[in-house]
Amino acid sequence: MFNLLCIIGPTASGKTSFAVQVAGILGGEIISADSRQVYRGMDLGTGKDLEEYEWKGKPVPYHLIDIVDAGYKYNVFEYQRDFVYVWENCRTRDVVPVLCGGSGLYVEAVIKGYRLLPVPINEKLRQALSALTLDELSTKLATYKRLHNTTEIDTPKRAIRAIEIEEYYCTHPYEEKDFPIIRPLLVGVEVSREVRRERITRRLHQRLQNGMVEEVRRLLDRGVAPEDLIYYGLEYKYLTLYLTGKLSYEEMAEQLNIAIHQFAKRQMTWFRKMEREGLNIRWLKAEIPDDEKIEIVKKWWQEG
Repeated sequence: MFNLLCIIGPTASGKTSFAVQVAGILGGEIISADSRQVYRGMDLGTGKDLEEYEWKGKPVPYHLIDIVDAGYKYNVFEYQRDFVYVWENCRTRDVVPVLCGGSGLYVEAVIKGYRLLPVPINEKLRQALSALTLDELSTKLATYKRLHNTTEIDTPKRAIRAIEIEEYYCTHPYEEKDFPIIRPLLVGVEVSREVRRERITRRLHQRLQNGMVEEVRRLLDRGVAPEDLIYYGLEYKYLTLYLTGKLSYEEMAEQLNIAIHQFAKRQMTWFRKMEREGLNIRWLKAEIPDDEKIEIVKKWWQEG
């Protein structure tokens, strides 16, 4: 029997609204698998869309969103710990846990039960890598086993942290600890490249109009360091570069749009890798009416 329902897909695929509807039908709760939605105050840029967490006029509970302050460096080790707590709590209350998100590493880490260790900062290594470009760091990163999420490594600082993690694992054995056996129903929301590109561009302009620049300005005014926001990549990287005078508004919008398209492509590459490594993802085309998709997923879940 399945004990975890996963709704995954690239950005702008419509997976969140679909997962909320499925959770509503099954009496479930959403567990976010998004590496940036954990941060408070980072709302528009991470696409939280919390108004979507409602089904037939009733709120659908969600977890692992808004759990740490912006500026903090949340990691996969912490996500595993927090996921297990929420998952076990849902199971105790006989609630269907619905994991939803596009961070492939987070999904894979809990499905496969990676044995992870908290990795300390290695200042000597960071200093040695500090002169390398992002391309050079990425080349070095590709030589490791890849426990990190390469879909979100678009700054030198993030690449250095990923190398730091891999170097630590080279010299430290994995921590052997009990991890619950997860039996997932993996459902992917598949959207064509053309539709995805149109949605990404339209959504970006909507969020810019709805105050995304002001959101990042508030974080900076609150004292979150520019380098910390740049570390988070994508919207926070490019908007910070704009607000600190490194890019014009037009340059920011154009480069960010390109970066999000590239990010979505890397997400799909990660999901295909999961399939090659033996995980069964049952893809549903986004254009299928939601009612039909819900009935299909409900049937799969019940057949478990």
